Amino acid sequence: MDIYGNALLDFHRFGKADVLWLHNTYGDPEEMPIDIFFRDEEEMPEIELKALNLCKGKVLDVGAGVGSHALLLDKKGVEVSAIDISPVAVQIMQERGVKKPQLQDFFTLTEKYDTLLFMMNGIGLTGTLQGFENFLESAKKVLNPNGQLLFDSSDISYLYEDMPMPTDHYFGEISYCYEYKKQKGNWFNWLYLDPATLQRLSKQHGWSCKIVEVDEQDQYLAQLTGP
Repeated sequence: MDIYGNALLDFHRFGKADVLWLHNTYGDPEEMPIDIFFRDEEEMPEIELKALNLCKGKVLDVGAGVGSHALLLDKKGVEVSAIDISPVAVQIMQERGVKKPQLQDFFTLTEKYDTLLFMMNGIGLTGTLQGFENFLESAKKVLNPNGQLLFDSSDISYLYEDMPMPTDHYFGEISYCYEYKKQKGNWFNWLYLDPATLQRLSKQHGWSCKIVEVDEQDQYLAQLTGP
C-alpha cells in the first residue's frame, strides 16, 4: 500500500491532508510535513537551489516525489526526466506538468545521463553503507563520461548526544515506517551519510567528492564526479 502516496494525493487534490506520521528506530514518531514536497522556488532551501544550478546536460531526478525540482529544471530549459517508485507520486507529477515522469526503480535503469540528482536526502534510498557502496558502482554504468552525482545528506550524529551510538551498524542507518489515516506501510531502510564517511567511500570507489555547501542544520550538498 502506498501510504506516502495517499498523503501526497490528498494534499494535491484538496490542498490539505491528515497527519503523515514517520515512525523510526531512534525515538518517537515524527510528523512529516507534506507541504514541503510541493515547494516552489522561493520556498526551497539554498542547498537545493544550488544543486539545481549545478545540473548539466541530460538530468535524471531520482526519487522525484511530486516533481517540484523537475518542474523548476524544466522551467530553466534543462532536459530532465523524473523517476519515483510511488505510482501515486508519478500520477501527481503527470498532473502537475512534469514532462517525463516514470515509475522506475533506479537500480533497473538502462538509459544514461549526465547528472543524477537526489534531493531531500534522496540518496537515503541506498539504505545502508553497503547499499551506498553498491550504488556508487551502479551509478558509473548510468552516467555518461564526465557525469556527476548531486545529492544532499546530513550528519545525524547529534541524535546520539543523549544516548549511546549503535554498535551493530553505522549510526546513519535508520529504519522508517509511514502511517497515514491509521494505516501503516512497510518498514524501509534509509541512510544518512556524514561527510567524512562520504569522502572515504567515494575515494575508495574512484569518485572525486566535493562538499559544495553546508548549512546550519548540518545538511550538506555533495557533488561527485566519476572516474
